[in-house]
Amino acid sequence: MEFEKEAVKSRLKISDDVMITVARLAALDVKGVASLAGEVNKISKVKKSGPIRISMMGDVAAIDISIIVKSGFKACAVALDVQNAVKENIQNMTGVAVARVNVTISGVVFE
Repeated sequence: MEFEKEAVKSRLKISDDVMITVARLAALDVKGVASLAGEVNKISKVKKSGPIRISMMGDVAAIDISIIVKSGFKACAVALDVQNAVKENIQNMTGVAVARVNVTISGVVFE
């Protein structure tokens, strides 16, 4: 007697809230980032008007993030570090491929 096993198809969906949280923590961990430009809360996630926006194109994510840079840091270098950190963290923690991370520098904080 031979038994054939049917392949079971399953799908895992990662919530935008999870990806926003991972992106926020990754960006705030970068040296030179003072804060995000705005508040991340339930209303901003629903309206897509917060500092982090996730756009899914099939199974690939495109991320837009707005940050505020500390004075004394090169804005271009900080933005590049944020791009790399956000992309790596989202891909490693969620398994979702990231096509691009667009960083907008919304201001500078003088401390």
